[in-house]
Amino acid sequence: MKTSRVSFAAALAAGSVLVLSGTAFAHVSVQPGDAAKGGYATINFKVPNERDNASTTQLEVNFPIDQPLTSVMPQDIPGWTVKIEKSKLDKPLTVHGKQINEAVTKVTWSGGKIEPGKFQQFPVSVGKLPEDADQMVFKAIQTYDNDEIVRWIEETKEGAAEPQNPAPVLKLTAAKDADHHDAGDKKTGAADGGKNADKNHEDGQAKAAKGGSDTTARALGVAGIVVGLGGIAFGVASRRRAF
Repeated sequence: MKTSRVSFAAALAAGSVLVLSGTAFAHVSVQPGDAAKGGYATINFKVPNERDNASTTQLEVNFPIDQPLTSVMPQDIPGWTVKIEKSKLDKPLTVHGKQINEAVTKVTWSGGKIEPGKFQQFPVSVGKLPEDADQMVFKAIQTYDNDEIVRWIEETKEGAAEPQNPAPVLKLTAAKDADHHDAGDKKTGAADGGKNADKNHEDGQAKAAKGGSDTTARALGVAGIVVGLGGIAFGVASRRRAF
């Protein structure tokens, strides 16, 4: 009996830990959690329903005004209506030779429903991502059909514990420079007026000629060996006949 009570208590404690852990990590987040600096990416705002007696009916995501994105394109989600809001920029941006005077500052999804025990992802194509920052913070507001509002707007401080309602964060990583190197090589070739291409062509011809000479030398060497072996065999046969 005592053993059964101990086992029951342990199971109850483990279950409580799991429940509390699930609640702590079930917040609005960005998936995937990172993207390359200076590029374009498709990100998903993942929204779980944390309530047992209410459904999520609206998500509002605020984009950082100090890190303006010139391209924000939400993907259509059946049953949901999306609204995009823009604001004037204090300092216009120039993208692909075109001046941009405003940027998206808020995207709101409504009309759908995330039932208890379920989650929904809201995909958005964004760019051009900042090159001079390590992260972007998107403050989100989740609304339930019982009029409850949860504000996921608290920023996590370095070295501190995660706040109760953390804001979704997109980490920005260094972009791979292989493409930049390729582009630089092509640009250099064009600037040299084709000199590099001509040099490469001459080197190729020289290598081909050298390869041909080596092949010929190898063939002659093999032929000499065959003739030598034939002579030795003939000599041996002659000696046998002489005896």
